[in-house]
Amino acid sequence: MPPATAPAPAELDDLPEDFLDVVEAFRVHLRSELGRSEHTVRAYSGDVTRLLRYARSQGATEMSDLGLTDLRGWLAQEGAAGHARATLARRAAAARVFATWAHKRGHLDHDAGDRLATPARHHTLPGVLKQSEAATLLDVATVAADDGDPLHRRDLLILELLYATGMRVGELVGLDIHDVDGSRRTVRVLGKGAKERTVPYGPPAQRALDSWLTEGRPQLLTDASGPALLLGARGGRLDQRAARSVVHRMLRHVPGAPDLGPHGLRHSAATHLVEGGADLRSIQEILGHATLATTQVYTHVSVERLRATYEQAHPRA
Repeated sequence: MPPATAPAPAELDDLPEDFLDVVEAFRVHLRSELGRSEHTVRAYSGDVTRLLRYARSQGATEMSDLGLTDLRGWLAQEGAAGHARATLARRAAAARVFATWAHKRGHLDHDAGDRLATPARHHTLPGVLKQSEAATLLDVATVAADDGDPLHRRDLLILELLYATGMRVGELVGLDIHDVDGSRRTVRVLGKGAKERTVPYGPPAQRALDSWLTEGRPQLLTDASGPALLLGARGGRLDQRAARSVVHRMLRHVPGAPDLGPHGLRHSAATHLVEGGADLRSIQEILGHATLATTQVYTHVSVERLRATYEQAHPRA
C-alpha cells in the first residue's frame, strides 16, 4: 500500500491572518530571543507552517484549537510520507519549541508539545580519517604551500585549523585576525547560539598561521578584506563553499582517504582526541557541543574502528 501523501511544501498564503501573525512572531522569538541561526529559523518556521496547515485540514479554525492530537497526527503523516528519522526528529523539536512558546504567549491553553515524543534516530557513525591519512593530508598541503602561492598558504591554514580545533566551517570562515592569540596558541570561536569558546591549537597550525599572516594574506589584501582572517582569491572574506572545496580537493591527494568535507575533519579531530585518551568533557568544550550526549558518539566511532581492526587482523575474529 503506497504511503500517504505528505502535505504540500509549506506556503503561507493559505493560512488565516492570525495564524500568519503567530508564525511571524515565532520567527522573531527564534531569531532575537533564542539566538538561533537563520538556517534554524527557516527550518523551524517552515515546520510550524506545515503543522498549522495540517491542523487547519483537521478542522482547527483558531490557534487555541491546536492540540497534542494534531501534533501527533502531523508527525505520523510526515513519517508515512517517507521522511528520514532525522527530519522527523527536527520537526518534533520544532513543534515542541513552538507549543511551549505559544502556551507562554497565551495562544494555547496548555503546552501541547509537552507529551510529544521524539521519533528515535538512527545514529550513523560519522566518516573519519585515519590518523595516518590526516597526517598525509597536512603533509601534502605543506608541500603545496612551499611554492609561495598565497592561496596555497591559506589552504594549509584552513586544513590545520579545522583539524587542530575541530571547529565548524562556518566558525572558521567567521574568524577575524584578533580572534587568534598566537602567544597562547588559542582561537576564540563564535559557535551556535552566539556562544563563545576558546580552543587551543598546536605548533603546526601556528606555523601555518604565521606563514599566512606574514607572506600570504598581505598578497590578497584589499579594501574589502576588513579584519577577516581567511580571504578569498579576490580579497574578500572566505566563504564556506570555497573552504569546503579546499578540503575535498586536497583529500583527493591522499590515497585511500574517504571524500570528506570540513565536518569530516571535525569528526576526525574528535575521534583522534578520544583515541589519544582525552576525556569527553574536554572534547565537548573544544567542539562546542551543548550536551555531552552529542559528544559521546565519538566513543562509539572509536569502538567501531577498534572492532574493524580486530576483525581484519585477528585469525579467529
